[in-house]
Amino acid sequence: MPTDCISYQNSGYFSPLMNDYLDQKSNLQPLYSKFPSIENFENQIFNKKNNFDHSSRKNLVTVLQKQYLNVETSHFTQQNIKALLVDNTFTVTTGHQLNLFTGPLYFLYKIISAINLTNELKVKYPESNFVPIYWMATEDHDFEEINYFNFKGRKFRWNKDSSGPVGRLSTAGLEDLFEVFSVELGSSTNALALKKLFEEAYLNNNNLADATRYLANVLFGSYGLVIIDADNSDLKSSFIPYMKEELLNQSSYKLVVETAEKLKGYTIQVNPREINLFYIEDNLRERIIFEDELYKVNNTKIEFTKIEILDLLKNFPEKFSPNVIMRPLYQEVILPNLCYIGGGGEIAYWLELKSFFDASNITFPILLLRNSALLATQKQEKKADKLSLLWIDLFSKQEELLNRKTKELSDFSIDLINLKEQLMHQFETLYDVASQTDKDFMGAVKAQEIKQNKGLENLEKRLLRAQKRKLADVLQRIIDLQNELFPNQSLQERQANFSEFYLENGENLIPMIVEKLKPLENQFDIITF
Repeated sequence: MPTDCISYQNSGYFSPLMNDYLDQKSNLQPLYSKFPSIENFENQIFNKKNNFDHSSRKNLVTVLQKQYLNVETSHFTQQNIKALLVDNTFTVTTGHQLNLFTGPLYFLYKIISAINLTNELKVKYPESNFVPIYWMATEDHDFEEINYFNFKGRKFRWNKDSSGPVGRLSTAGLEDLFEVFSVELGSSTNALALKKLFEEAYLNNNNLADATRYLANVLFGSYGLVIIDADNSDLKSSFIPYMKEELLNQSSYKLVVETAEKLKGYTIQVNPREINLFYIEDNLRERIIFEDELYKVNNTKIEFTKIEILDLLKNFPEKFSPNVIMRPLYQEVILPNLCYIGGGGEIAYWLELKSFFDASNITFPILLLRNSALLATQKQEKKADKLSLLWIDLFSKQEELLNRKTKELSDFSIDLINLKEQLMHQFETLYDVASQTDKDFMGAVKAQEIKQNKGLENLEKRLLRAQKRKLADVLQRIIDLQNELFPNQSLQERQANFSEFYLENGENLIPMIVEKLKPLENQFDIITF
């Protein structure tokens, strides 16, 4: 069976920025505080403990207890919420959109990364408590990004109009989608469990935030996961001074732009606005713009003077919503957080923020790239073994993989390297002769060399195509296997929904993944079942 390990850097699926971050390249080191290693958390704990407003813990716990009021909560989660009152309790946080029925697989991997890291920290630093947090992105308003999930190559989409924060969106209308999905699931024991989970999450809760909390709590409550909805007036009251600074001085813009300059050569993940706050209501989330000495809500007629908007902020902080630049600061202000776990795109925009955090006097968290994994059946593993494929082979681009395997399986060399070398030596002799005559002849030799090399290259390509036809059967089996594991020639974790694997594994699915993922190893995990 294939037994090779695959680093994120060698998988071919991570950006140059993430590869350089994981390699701890010196040009990026000023953009983060500490690289994620178990030893570096000692200093992070010290810094956060001495630079956190512990008086805000009571407010945090009160809000969480209210949010869990109608949720059947595990004893472990209840303990973790209460532990947040204590000064030696810290959090590890991951965040994600409210994707329908969890969306792609990596929703699970993010949360499991947070859970497993808190367990590792507790072993290393037993004098402290560590709580895994799932921060629900309830204030996002891009409904088109979250209103579907894929199941066995079929897309299940929730067709509904939405313009405000998705967490407040009514779940009315999901009955029709549930009926269609139920038929597709079948009637096995695990299928019935999935139907019940979908029904209780989405048909028995009134809005998307409550539905997602219910779902995540069922899946991970036994591990002590704490789920937070920060679209909350009491939580935002702690963030008023920072939102006031943003409204009056727009300090984040300059600092983030300066940092983005240091990332030239990489793809910039986000660009800051002059004011990085939205105005928010049930059916509205629009940017706040400062124009003509007035604060205006984009695409509306709503506007405020400076005095009016500061008064609104003081009395109704829930009407202000941080964007992608301000949200991380909000998170770190209200949580005693040590580490943020995110995907490559998230870590990329966090790397733009350290100078903004420093200016705000808020401790910058350790940034950890979430676990990535490939789920494979034992049957697929045996197929790979029979085809003499390593896992790293299957991570290759399909055309590259087929070319490489064709050359490996051929009884003779498809690379005409020997002929190319002979040709090179022949033209070296011709160039010696040409150098002794006029320059026109030298040009003719050069043209002929190009023509002859091109001819050999064309023959090489034709030979490769001929061998592919000869080996069509085995190459098709390779294609089929790779397409099973990498749907749409993309990472499985970005395409498939957990329900597809729950059908086969049932309640064993999440414990199996929890056992395998090691958040600090920076290694692509292959999990066979």
